[in-house]
Amino acid sequence: MAKNSLIGGSIWEEYSQKVQDLMNHPQNMGELTEDDAKNEGGKLIIADFGAESCGDAVRLYWIVDEATEVIKQAKFKSFGCGTAIASSDTMAELCIGKTVSEAVKITNIDVEHAMRDNPDIPAVPPQKMHCSVMAYDVIKAAAASYKGVDAASFEDDIIVCECARVSLGTIKEVIKINNLKTVEEITNYTKAGAFCKSCIKPGGHEAREHYLVDILRDTRAEMDHDHLLAISDSKIEGSNTVNFDDLTVVKKFQQIEAVIDENIRPMLVMDGGNIEILDIKDGSEGAIDVYIRYLGACSGCASSSTGTLFAIEAVLQEKLSKNIRILPV
Repeated sequence: MAKNSLIGGSIWEEYSQKVQDLMNHPQNMGELTEDDAKNEGGKLIIADFGAESCGDAVRLYWIVDEATEVIKQAKFKSFGCGTAIASSDTMAELCIGKTVSEAVKITNIDVEHAMRDNPDIPAVPPQKMHCSVMAYDVIKAAAASYKGVDAASFEDDIIVCECARVSLGTIKEVIKINNLKTVEEITNYTKAGAFCKSCIKPGGHEAREHYLVDILRDTRAEMDHDHLLAISDSKIEGSNTVNFDDLTVVKKFQQIEAVIDENIRPMLVMDGGNIEILDIKDGSEGAIDVYIRYLGACSGCASSSTGTLFAIEAVLQEKLSKNIRILPV
């Protein structure tokens, strides 16, 4: 599944180098046999997940030391795309050396993170995140086969999307890690809601306990609350670690007023003028638009739209944020 045989162009920039390398040169692709298990002194486990007819399926092979439950070898076969191959290869690598109970705790998030070149940059495009979910599920199938139990017994979380087997915890974690803002983004990252769609919102063919629209709203609210709490804690501790751009409108207003009082207003008052801040809004392309009104002599001054305006803007940009833009009303 060489990348050059598939597609070209800038989409490859959305894949980490690790993923691209594993697509072409997977390290754990193959199969293990009963003879291999006998030679290793372990038990052969074979598990399948997905459907070959849909083009998304993976088979996982383990050799498990029954005395210690340590996975001595792991290999896979994938019938999916290049990203599925890279995810399955990484999943097999993560299994080796772990006990079966430890392997069950490997999540699709762990798989995706292990494929990153940079800890802060996703390894695959959002629409390919579901490939790592498949790797996550076949581990549970293998563990269930080894222990002789149902794979569902390993689910310690609520399953929101039965079609893609995506849990509530996974969805909330993906929203927070990737700062997702729409249900479409959740689907791209996890594949939840991509099939029967009854988990997206009430009114589908099957009633659900949890819907993606509600999870997104509540998780975003949690994120906003945590963000405000961090700002508050930072303020109490006297820390300046919170970026001006991330402050609330009220805090931005207070800091702008403080800079104007110290650096700008005295000069304007000396000439018989003044300014007042009317509003602060998010502008286009990350700008922070500060609407002001000139008072006194400044309101009729010829330089209020040129020199004075540029000076006010330059001071606020230097002291607070380069994204500040002053707009006289």
